Amino acid sequence: MGETEHHHHNHLPPQPALALSKGPTWTPAEQLHQLQYCIHSNPSWPQALLLAFQHYIVNLGTTVLIANTFVYRMGGHHGDKARVIQALSFMSGINTLLQTLIGSRLPTVMGASFAYTLPLLSIINDYTDEAFTSEHDRFVHGMRTIQGSLIVASFVNIILGYGRAWGELTRFFTPIVVVPVVCLVGLGLFARGFPLLGNCVEIGLPMLILLVISQLYLKRIHYSRANQILERFSLLFCIGIIWAFASILTVAGAYNNVKTTTKQSCRTDRSFLISSAPWIRIPYPFQWGTPIFRASHVFGMIGAALVSSAESTGTFFAAARLSGATAPPAYVLSRSIGLQGIGMLLEGLFGSLVGTTASVENVGLLGFTHIGSRRVVQISTAFMIFFSIFGKFGALFASIPLPIFAAIYCILLGIVAASGITFIQFANNNSMRNIYVLGVSLFLGLSIPQYFAMTTTYDGHGPVRTNAGWFNNILNTIFSSPATMAIIVGTVLDNTLEAKNLEDRGVPWWKPFQHSKGDVRTEEFYSYPLRINEYIPTRFL
Repeated sequence: MGETEHHHHNHLPPQPALALSKGPTWTPAEQLHQLQYCIHSNPSWPQALLLAFQHYIVNLGTTVLIANTFVYRMGGHHGDKARVIQALSFMSGINTLLQTLIGSRLPTVMGASFAYTLPLLSIINDYTDEAFTSEHDRFVHGMRTIQGSLIVASFVNIILGYGRAWGELTRFFTPIVVVPVVCLVGLGLFARGFPLLGNCVEIGLPMLILLVISQLYLKRIHYSRANQILERFSLLFCIGIIWAFASILTVAGAYNNVKTTTKQSCRTDRSFLISSAPWIRIPYPFQWGTPIFRASHVFGMIGAALVSSAESTGTFFAAARLSGATAPPAYVLSRSIGLQGIGMLLEGLFGSLVGTTASVENVGLLGFTHIGSRRVVQISTAFMIFFSIFGKFGALFASIPLPIFAAIYCILLGIVAASGITFIQFANNNSMRNIYVLGVSLFLGLSIPQYFAMTTTYDGHGPVRTNAGWFNNILNTIFSSPATMAIIVGTVLDNTLEAKNLEDRGVPWWKPFQHSKGDVRTEEFYSYPLRINEYIPTRFL
């Protein structure tokens, strides 16, 4: 009895708080404070012009890659590729300007999207077996079909956006959902990184190493002005140095006796854009002819439009984080997706090869330079439009070898992925329930699209193969997108698995950003310019 009483009255001393014994903790920060310029602050005009030119160059890489991938398979020649790049760049400029003015209002470049790959391959396959007078005629028919499909599919985004359905969907999001979505917006594009760089290691690897050293390690130079220049403009310096190095190797004959694929990746004279691009050409509506409407291709394009909307949503969250803004509310996401639909309609009218989505690599550039200024991105649209009209000048920069762009993407896409991880600070990252949701969403978000990529044939036939081709295209496109898979898996798990309390999921932090009046900073970051909102019906605000 005495022993029992002794045990009852002698408790262990209280344990010290681990946080105090291990080191400091950091208070969750809704806005990044290490940016030199945030969304509504602006660098000087000379710096803004150079920073805007960097955004143009970064966006150009994906544009050229998409043109290289599809134009020749469609039957086009070098001149057609030059015209396609001009149209893509022109529409990127128009759509970026619209988004930064009356769309998301975030500093996001709207660039060509790979989400349209499977619908394009389906169109290519349909015309491969048909008889045409020439390969160029087959290319033109393909472009006209793409035009018609983009025009019809655009109304899905317009209805989802301006009908506010997309915003209502994002109300089911919490930080636990946003983390895998934003992470996979960046990590899901890993094929554009080292796999593309590896096509010409002797150019891509020096670019990657030089970029890291110049932007990070040379900061130790004790001259503040040099540090600032390197931090903001090292991308341009590195491109110039490695591009010149690639030109020297080309002229010296280093690639005279190599495989054709190596020549295409390494040589600076294999794009054939400068010789084939016109000096001056303004893209105009229906430049390829009257649009062709086929129901099977329209449905496939609708799937791609949904995927590009999902990917843009994740990119908008990353852009808000890296530009010093608060999380975009539901009504902003709705109007941005609706405007993306209008942009898609314009792309169909102007004969673009694919639709646009928010450019992940350009958002990474915000974090790379520590400059999230909206004005810089708006100025970049002038470069996109100018170089799309004056084709010879644009073709010069479009001839930069793709492994150089791949080295850049290795860093920029990683920055975007890491920005997604920061959203976990607003939820309980010690909750086993949250760990489960995050882990499953991240893994399946990568694993499912990888399975679809591995089982998709060269001509675009994915693992879903029913007698309805349009149905196959929709499902194969949706399940091939890491960000879309993360949204589906994360939203379902997070909203169906029971949580200990709302604080664990980060709902109290998240809820104010879902409404226009929920946070005082929302109006500051996302309101229309020049009091435009006074002339727009309140149901669209």
